[in-house]
Amino acid sequence: MPIPPARTAVSTDGGHATDDDEGGHEATATAASGARGRTDIPVLAVSGGLLLAFVLAALIAPTATGDAVNAAFTFAARWFGPLWQVLLLATFGVALWLGFSRYGRVRLGGAGARPEYGRFQWIAMIMSTLLAGGGVFFAAGEPVQHYVDTPPFYDGVRGGTQEAANAALSQSFAHWGFLAWAVLGTLASIVMIRGQERGLPLRPRTLLHPFLGERVRHSRLGTAVDIVCVIAVVAGTVGPIGFLGLQVSYGLSEVFGISGGHPVQLGVIALLTVVAVLSVASGVDRGIQFFSRANVWLAVALMAVFLVLGSLGFVLDSFLGGFGQYVRDFVPLALNRGDHAWLGSWTVFFFGWFLGYGPLMSIFVARISRGRTLRDLVVSTALVPPLATMFWFTVFGGTGIFLERRSPGAISEPLKSAGMDAAVVSMAQRLPMGAVVAVALLLLTVTFVVTTTDSMSYSIAAAGTTSGEPARAVRSFWALLMGAAAAVLILVGDGGITALQSFIVVTAVPVGFLMLPTLWTAPRVAREMAREQGVSTIGGR
Repeated sequence: MPIPPARTAVSTDGGHATDDDEGGHEATATAASGARGRTDIPVLAVSGGLLLAFVLAALIAPTATGDAVNAAFTFAARWFGPLWQVLLLATFGVALWLGFSRYGRVRLGGAGARPEYGRFQWIAMIMSTLLAGGGVFFAAGEPVQHYVDTPPFYDGVRGGTQEAANAALSQSFAHWGFLAWAVLGTLASIVMIRGQERGLPLRPRTLLHPFLGERVRHSRLGTAVDIVCVIAVVAGTVGPIGFLGLQVSYGLSEVFGISGGHPVQLGVIALLTVVAVLSVASGVDRGIQFFSRANVWLAVALMAVFLVLGSLGFVLDSFLGGFGQYVRDFVPLALNRGDHAWLGSWTVFFFGWFLGYGPLMSIFVARISRGRTLRDLVVSTALVPPLATMFWFTVFGGTGIFLERRSPGAISEPLKSAGMDAAVVSMAQRLPMGAVVAVALLLLTVTFVVTTTDSMSYSIAAAGTTSGEPARAVRSFWALLMGAAAAVLILVGDGGITALQSFIVVTAVPVGFLMLPTLWTAPRVAREMAREQGVSTIGGR
């Protein structure tokens, strides 16, 4: 049986513009970003209160809480999973159509808007926010898991062969590839930026503006939407913070012989939380930029190390084979409904997780994407990051498969006994300079999750801000609260964090209905912006 991600470690996950086409952002954007935010107390109180209520329930009745979440998770995955699969596929298709049609020339934020961040820094912030700790731990463990236990879609593939490796990578690409990235940063971000042009705040409720108009500012439905989206992202972020403590504790125990346990786990979470608070308090222009830049360069360095110390030839062959198979099976993999139990543990779980992140991730993408063209947005969210992610998964997962083929059980046994975190540590230990590599991997995981924590703290605070930039105190509050919740759930045991992580799939049910209309509202607002900017016809500029 496969190891379901809902039961293992889930992480999920500078400088100003220097390009020739990029200048300083316009004065209105500067004024908006510098304006002091007004906090929406009901959204802050209800969403924060519900998180505290969940933590208390997990402390008082952990078994009953876990059972209730599992029942809701199973129901949501079974009956709403098909909708999510269609929604993610359709989102990718519509985003590509918009990006490479004449509407691709539309400049987001207005004809005079210019990018605030250089292209490298912009893409680095986008990638670091989503990839997070999952980029380290799932990249190694998931392909090996699919290699050892062939996914139902590739049931006829003979195990232990190159075809099995290609199939394992193809299935992993289906989870972390084009569809995941598209739903997190394309259509919803376009609607968000259009709303911001019209004076609306970057809040989930802004996605309803094409239907409700100005009423969305003060409607009860808008408040409910903000609260649900905040809870979804909090659930998806607290889980990785908590699992990070477990994962780093395991790594320290295996590499250095340091005894794990709650003190080490809580110490890791405390350190992570302090760094995230300092980062989010410093703002997007400082902390988030710094960590995202560091993430990218450290990730590139680690990929080079794995390619040199592992098997470059096998990794390249596997990437081409896995990517070719993924492209061939792209639509069938996205819409596969063959094994409901397996899908609920893997494909539907991931799709629900990413969908739950969608509105608030779109807030963050919209916040840093003013001045870009619509084509830039699509290429730099739905194409470039997933291609980089798939190569990243091949470097780590392919190396893990290579080591497993050379010594059966070397990676799969620790994976089976201890989970995803064991896969990456075991893989690093079997390479030359294994201890150094393992430490670098753990450091990268920490910096990735810090970036996710601070960027999502910003987005959560924005969701509860009626105007202007989110207050620094509110941004810091959410980073502290999520870190504290993860620490408390660690004391409950793996089940507490797992239940909260699974809960994001439950919250994806209403979030899915919020994201569904972007399939037609994003093209509509793109057409409006194109008309205003004179690019609505083939002959337009």
